[in-house]
Amino acid sequence: MQAKLSQSRQQLIAERAREMRFAQTPSEQMLWRCLAGKRLGFAFKRQFPIGKHIADFVAPSVKLAIEIDGAYHVNRAAADARKDRSLRRAGYRVLRIPAEVVTRDIAAAVGLVQGAIAAGNARV
Repeated sequence: MQAKLSQSRQQLIAERAREMRFAQTPSEQMLWRCLAGKRLGFAFKRQFPIGKHIADFVAPSVKLAIEIDGAYHVNRAAADARKDRSLRRAGYRVLRIPAEVVTRDIAAAVGLVQGAIAAGNARV
């Protein structure tokens, strides 16, 4: 069970998420163009707060959180694992996609998202 966040902490996280929506990385921008507007059949939100974390992209209806891992994540394996556990405790499946995959082969990145959606729908 997730600890309840104070209202001020929730507001801080929501404000940070808003800021991050306007400062997306190039790989996040590329993937967002493929996810926005229900292009894959589901509504996605970007920079979406879940508990004390902010997921890069979330499809709430299928409980899928997508994280784009760029250079920033190279030395963050333990922190990323903690975030993944927290997101899973909140009921989300987590898909991590290397930023390099997004920028070099956007079709492959979209295919990973579609596969994760299909895998989740098969469990329902």
